[in-house]
Amino acid sequence: MVEVPKVLSGYKFIDLFAGIGGFHISMTSLGAKCVFASEIDELASLIYKNNFDIKPSGDIRSIKAKDIPDFDILCAGFPCQPFSIAGQRKGFNDTRGTLFFEVMRIVKEKLPKILFLENVRNLVSHNNGKTFNVIIKTIEQAGYNVYYKVLNSADYGVPQSRFRIYIVGVRKDIALRKTSEFHFPTKMILETSVRNVLEPEDLLPQSVMSTSTTSYKLNNIIKIKNGRPIRVGQVNNGGQGERIYSIDGTSITLMANGGGKFSKTGGYLMDNGIARKLSPNECKKLMGFPDNFKIHSNNQVAYKQFGNSVVVDVIQYIGLSIGQYIIQ
Repeated sequence: MVEVPKVLSGYKFIDLFAGIGGFHISMTSLGAKCVFASEIDELASLIYKNNFDIKPSGDIRSIKAKDIPDFDILCAGFPCQPFSIAGQRKGFNDTRGTLFFEVMRIVKEKLPKILFLENVRNLVSHNNGKTFNVIIKTIEQAGYNVYYKVLNSADYGVPQSRFRIYIVGVRKDIALRKTSEFHFPTKMILETSVRNVLEPEDLLPQSVMSTSTTSYKLNNIIKIKNGRPIRVGQVNNGGQGERIYSIDGTSITLMANGGGKFSKTGGYLMDNGIARKLSPNECKKLMGFPDNFKIHSNNQVAYKQFGNSVVVDVIQYIGLSIGQYIIQ
């Protein structure tokens, strides 16, 4: 999380598929006010309520648009599993994939000034681009100019390699009054690494320490900072949850699901020669959440919730670009 100017002061937003509140933290840091949230997962809703004192409404399919307070910006990290490489990639054939149209149902009735959406990178190429084309055309037909770009969190100050597609829709009557197009934030030079998010060993949960091993295979270690994970070894057959990385590179993409000895975070070779997975608090830092953010007490739940979340810093920088565009 970074310090940003309050360029969205006076603006109201809603938080759909809110998860544990990555969008909420980012948008409120820019001065915007959350007037409504929706999240079907009860454990995620509990964390949202504990941190923001807002109890999200449940299933978006049962929410009537007319019951949502008026707002300026719609934020939604709609379900990514139907489009993810790690999933079965069923797209709109998966009922979760059709939830995009629930977002648009609300958009068409409330006509907010701005749409701010996030999903996995694979959404762009899913079904040879046909799925993404439907999404863009649907937003345009609702009366919005659409801008989109795949961004990597490591290009915005966070030592995690996490590529996501971000979509910004600007209502056409607002766009017509602007002197230029909307632009996504420019890349930054990464000046940090996994090393900078590590906790002292005495603060680590036993479940993390128990993943240490001396039976791994190591490659030649090249300690460089290149904004990408540096793979240095593996355990077993080197499957997704069995790979080991240098702490002087970025982390891999944190995952909500998956197995293996270093499941959900990957393994990292410490200076003492021990490889271990990351702790939930280290994952919290890699997702840009502030130190005072209260996480779930069950580590497995916390891993899943961070793996499903958005990176706070990236949302902040895009939100900053939105604010600067609106007030130009």
